[in-house]
Amino acid sequence: MTPEQTAREEIDRQLAACGWIVQDHKAMNLGAGPGIAVREFPLETGPVDYLLYAGSKVIGVIEAKPEGHPLKGVEIQRWFRLSVVSISRV
Repeated sequence: MTPEQTAREEIDRQLAACGWIVQDHKAMNLGAGPGIAVREFPLETGPVDYLLYAGSKVIGVIEAKPEGHPLKGVEIQRWFRLSVVSISRV
């Protein structure tokens, strides 16, 4: 398993432990519960690792990075991708 796959398994586990329903993009069902985390959600700028929905509205993005990966620049990438989603849903 790659470090990113290991990180995704841990993220899945933590999200589920907090009550999120984790789904693959191809099988997403926003009616499955109040908090849905969709894996590998495609955007025009490329896929995000997780797109978070609460009440069928996008509220955030999670990018899976291996432990110890520097986070410099990740916050800008996350903001830009979320902005693209928000703009496309207006």
